[in-house]
Amino acid sequence: MPPPVKKTPAKSPSTVKRKPVAKKKTTTGLATGWKVAFAGLLLILLSPFYYGYVLKSATATWRWIMDAGQNTNYRTYKSFNVRIPNNYTVHGIDVSSYQGKINWAKVKAMEEDGVHIKFAFIKATEGVLMTDPYFQRNWREAPKAGIICGAYHYFLPQKSGLWQARFFLQTVKIEKGDLPMVVDVERLYRTTPEKMRAQLTLFINQVETKTGVKPIIYTNISFYQDYLQGYFDDYTLWIAHYYQPELKISSKTNWQFWQHSDKARINGINQKVDMSIFKGDSTAFEKLLVP
Repeated sequence: MPPPVKKTPAKSPSTVKRKPVAKKKTTTGLATGWKVAFAGLLLILLSPFYYGYVLKSATATWRWIMDAGQNTNYRTYKSFNVRIPNNYTVHGIDVSSYQGKINWAKVKAMEEDGVHIKFAFIKATEGVLMTDPYFQRNWREAPKAGIICGAYHYFLPQKSGLWQARFFLQTVKIEKGDLPMVVDVERLYRTTPEKMRAQLTLFINQVETKTGVKPIIYTNISFYQDYLQGYFDDYTLWIAHYYQPELKISSKTNWQFWQHSDKARINGINQKVDMSIFKGDSTAFEKLLVP
């Protein structure tokens, strides 16, 4: 007899291994993220503020190009990396701790087509407590290199103008041949224009009384026109008005210095620098110095 055939018992349904069903990839989170991003971009593009900003920037740039092209007295000096009005002969800069350690000998030696740095305004103090950490070094080293210097104080109108002046005067000792002391006022800091002018008056009166020399007032063109014009006409003004072929301000304004750029490149300084011109010639400049 042939041997009996062994039968393999059938597997019960519960013992049959099934291949796991592949999970479908979901893109819900990714799609939602893109939708949010797209919606945000759409809101920006449709915003009137966006178009206003773009239009304003484009208009300013176009005017700058057109002014530069039409005005032959406004040209680019490659070594300084800025456009400089050509009909001025006395040039200078202003510096603070932002510029770091400065090689003043290199600053003095820099020259292109007759343009060189003759003067520098150096930040000394701010408010009633802060002294610029690089002031003493700059105040000592710049004159050694042959740069004529002036010191400036950053004015806080919410603080006592008298105490700010006292702090400034105890930090800076001006000498014959220096530029007059400068007060930099360019923001209200939530004070009223009246209070700002009252404290500024206390400041400049104290400086003038103690030094015998009227201080220079520095500000930007908008702040001057909004809050200072007509109030301090007896004082020499230093006006900031950038990237323009001319200082667009009333001819009756007693400005003598014009800060025309905040992007100059100067040998010996690793950061961008504000650059200014003096309104008159060298003779007029010498007459402005402390006697």
